Amino acid sequence: MFDTLIRGGTLVNADGVSRGDIGIAAGKVAAVVAPGEAAEAGTVIDASGCFLLPGLVDAHAHLREPGLTHKEDFSSGTHAAALGGVTTVLDMPTDEPWTAASEQLADKMAIAEGRIHVDVGLQAVVSRDLSPIPRLLDHAPVSFELFTADVPDGFLFATLDSIAEALKAFASADTLIGISPGDQSILAGSTARDRSGSIATFLDSRPPLAEANGIARALVAAASAEAKIHVRQINSELGVETWSRLRGMADASVETTPQNLFFTAQDYELQGANLKASPPLRSPHDVDALRAALSAGLIDIVATDHAPHAPVEKAASYPAFADIPGGMPGLQTLLPTMLRLVDDGLIALPDLVRMCSRNPAERFGLGRRKGRIAAGYDADLLILDPHRSSTIANADQVSRAGYTPFDGWTVKARLTNVFLRGREIMRDGRLVGPAQGKIVTRES
Repeated sequence: MFDTLIRGGTLVNADGVSRGDIGIAAGKVAAVVAPGEAAEAGTVIDASGCFLLPGLVDAHAHLREPGLTHKEDFSSGTHAAALGGVTTVLDMPTDEPWTAASEQLADKMAIAEGRIHVDVGLQAVVSRDLSPIPRLLDHAPVSFELFTADVPDGFLFATLDSIAEALKAFASADTLIGISPGDQSILAGSTARDRSGSIATFLDSRPPLAEANGIARALVAAASAEAKIHVRQINSELGVETWSRLRGMADASVETTPQNLFFTAQDYELQGANLKASPPLRSPHDVDALRAALSAGLIDIVATDHAPHAPVEKAASYPAFADIPGGMPGLQTLLPTMLRLVDDGLIALPDLVRMCSRNPAERFGLGRRKGRIAAGYDADLLILDPHRSSTIANADQVSRAGYTPFDGWTVKARLTNVFLRGREIMRDGRLVGPAQGKIVTRES
């Protein structure tokens, strides 16, 4: 006998769609049974006419705790995730302090306990002092993050030599190193040449050339060190072309974000500070190239880079556009923005699951329990009604940012229910029950 049986839905996995009923027991998918096959359960849920998707895994989010909780915290950020169908959030290490030592990682785990509405995996940062790495590995973070530009000096790996030496420190470790591609020399040179503080100056300081060079250096260094890497959000035609040509050199994956698939630098004139982030938005030509790469299967993961700021911070006056705090909310809108791509015909529902569930789960060491609907996997499930449309609205956002750049957008489906390890946590846009999330760690 199952605890719960979800009947009548169409299952969507990365490898396709199928009909089946989902039997849930002890928080896991116990079985996928043939449609209508006799089965007993304590609770039966009718999902007739609906799609059943595995919960989304957002591989790039900033929950802002500890130290920056006026922007977001574990509770508010995972609340947004639950409403948006993201059942696992992978939290970046750039809080205050940055998560660079085992004690800091342990503290974050303790702070999150009992306060998260979805499961959370924590990421650690690689500092110039490589000595903390062995003890950090003992906590099994889902990844280590390495930055090549635009960060404090203690975390900056600005040269190929420094990147390669850092990757060597992981030679015998079964882990993943996320690398944010950039070029500090271009940033410094551009800033020295133009101090006007305009939007154009910001764009020139972080051009596609910097992204492409960052990707190339990451792949060459990973090949040399035999390291497993993940290239953080790319968004330019030159970056895509560099990735396409060199990706076979190393064990590497790549991501982009929804905002980079929809907005261009021209949109700064309309939304300004609310869209300001790094990397900067690109030209319409770059967006077209990125969308083509997504459609062709060259993009492994779509994540949000959820990076909220308090409304007063975004609304303040700054000497230069580059000084505006960078980042925007995204956890609550990952699913609807991906569904917009489905509506546009750019991808299909299995592609959505591949890029937002299966691939991030597998790449970040959660692939034996997250990212698919199959026996033995966590019963992290979404019920999606394709017969009801939904509209993204600022008024519905629960992140402390208080807005979404996708305000007013409509998609041809509605998320009606979210389950985390078999327990319903969201119904019709509202949380159900207390916080039930857990800290998840990388599988060996």
